[in-house]
Amino acid sequence: MIYTTKMEECRAFYASLGLEFRAERHGDGPPHYAAVLGDGFVVEIYPAAGGRETGALRLGFEVTGLPDHPPGRQVLLDPDGRAVEVHVRG
Repeated sequence: MIYTTKMEECRAFYASLGLEFRAERHGDGPPHYAAVLGDGFVVEIYPAAGGRETGALRLGFEVTGLPDHPPGRQVLLDPDGRAVEVHVRG
């Protein structure tokens, strides 16, 4: 789970890497976004509340053929400044 004050910006950033998010809400919990990757790994983006915010974190993804990213390894920063290593396969 990624807790952020920039929900829409983070959703758009990770979606640009090929993650397909859907809006969710469980019971009385907050609305959030979830993406299930091919291997069953789940990435969720939740609103930061009550001092709960994901700080320094480094994520890594391997993706195939993203039009806005050249092939190879890149380290990008998400809207909150977290490092995201992306290996783009051609």
